[in-house]
Amino acid sequence: MSLPLYKKSVLPNGVRVVTSRMDHVKSASLIIYVGAGSRHESDAEAGISHYLEHIVFKGTEKRPDPVQITEELECVGGMLNAATSRESTNYWVKVPSAHLERAFDVLGDMLRKSVFDPIEIEKERGVIIEEIRGIEDTPDDLIHDVIDELVWDGQSVGRSVIGSEATVHAINRQQLIDYLEAQYRPDRIVVAAAGDVDHDFVSELAARYFGDLKPSSVNTFVETDNSQNSARVKLLQRATNEAHLCLGIPALPYTDERRHTQDMIDAILSSGMSSRLFREIRERRGLAYEVYSYFREYADVGQGVVYAGVEPKRTSETLTAILAEFGKLRTTLVPEDELQRTKELRKGRIDMGLEDSRSVAGWVGGQELIFGDILTPDQVIEKIESVTSHDILELSRELFTPERLNLAVVGPLDIEDELRSLLDL
Repeated sequence: MSLPLYKKSVLPNGVRVVTSRMDHVKSASLIIYVGAGSRHESDAEAGISHYLEHIVFKGTEKRPDPVQITEELECVGGMLNAATSRESTNYWVKVPSAHLERAFDVLGDMLRKSVFDPIEIEKERGVIIEEIRGIEDTPDDLIHDVIDELVWDGQSVGRSVIGSEATVHAINRQQLIDYLEAQYRPDRIVVAAAGDVDHDFVSELAARYFGDLKPSSVNTFVETDNSQNSARVKLLQRATNEAHLCLGIPALPYTDERRHTQDMIDAILSSGMSSRLFREIRERRGLAYEVYSYFREYADVGQGVVYAGVEPKRTSETLTAILAEFGKLRTTLVPEDELQRTKELRKGRIDMGLEDSRSVAGWVGGQELIFGDILTPDQVIEKIESVTSHDILELSRELFTPERLNLAVVGPLDIEDELRSLLDL
């Protein structure tokens, strides 16, 4: 599948506009990407990016009742949501294409004319604190925050995106306003649209709603110290029925071209029921119902993680089995037939993942935000095809080393020394 040709323009103030026309659909998806997330926060304001993302839904000058915001889109069949990550925040709408201007009006109103009603701010503070408590009460969610904190040892890249109860309690109305004005700068904004859209019309709407944004020189991004030289273990004792473990490593950033090899390593480990982790940990050994890996790539660092939920008494056995899979990648070339199967899997997932307008808007907008350039699916597939078994072996030897292993466990265990002794390759 080839992505429909995309178009790009830049407003005089630096806001980038990217579109991709899809003649076979009747929808239009609009995503406003902002290059500001939890890595741009101070320790004292941890969680403010996520808090702000919530608050802009809570009333504007034009739509003072929060219900008006969602009703205006849902009444035509549209959908509206948002998400915050470590390096960006995005707000998206999907509507029948005839209502694209309405989508712009709602998102533009939210991001430019929110009233920051003190009553709504307090109500949403309580909602977010309950969200934090929900994670604390859900060990298979909590473990991912624990491994992030362990791998990055107190640095901003390892902080929970949602913040803590203490920091969310402390954030006030003026801080939210100041953060939006400082961080939502035009050179960090990408307006992405896909579907039954016209680029010139999208650019006209983008200029109407975002063309007068003023620049800001604020840059609070903190680079990561990636100098780990000994294995780390953190065991959080909880009265759970399962032990939840994450084995994590520092990995490559998205600025490293070897990320395509890294993505292949991830796919070999965990993409589908024919992947190595699923076959070994679940099918052959029967150790876990759920086992998977993921790699996250940031501007200056990356992170690889394997998760498994297991019977507590089999935690050590599971850890040993996961480490053995790391060891195989370090020492043995991936067989050609497995390499080709994994490439076909990844190519197929790309094709199937770009079947609707929101996916395509995410493809063009996300790449523009991160790289300032957009690869088509065919260009990415070329990079996938170029990865060799020797590339995988070489990068595995760099990534999977004993001194850069990190193990986090949540469960009814008190065997930290035993687990630490197993962290070897």
